[in-house]
Amino acid sequence: MIGAIVHQLTKGASIEEIEAAGLGPYYTDHGVDVYPQSAAGMPFTAAYIACKGDAIANLQEDLAAEQKARATYEKLIDLCRDNPDVIDPLRFLREREIVHFQRFGEALRGVQDKLAEKKFYMNDGTCMNMDRKQ
Repeated sequence: MIGAIVHQLTKGASIEEIEAAGLGPYYTDHGVDVYPQSAAGMPFTAAYIACKGDAIANLQEDLAAEQKARATYEKLIDLCRDNPDVIDPLRFLREREIVHFQRFGEALRGVQDKLAEKKFYMNDGTCMNMDRKQ
């Protein structure tokens, strides 16, 4: 969605407008295409997707990612304070991150509760004396 917003904002921009907006280096490398990278210019990599093979660690990572995304949207809203056509989708995305955070929190509590349950086993005797004739 952010890529679509950037595309809409730069659509039809002249080279002079692109340079005046500080996008000259970006334009040199990527033209007006959307290239996934951080605001500091670091390209997206799979390293951003952290998984450990442990449900609790993975859910904690998901919670942190949602909070980081929410904070990023808030900063973008601050930068675009006078453009409601940009702010409205950013607010929607921020609210979505909040809901995702809540759902991941619920999932984490569910996993923690399940792991905290006492384990018990029942034996109805069907496995006992297996060589008994029927």
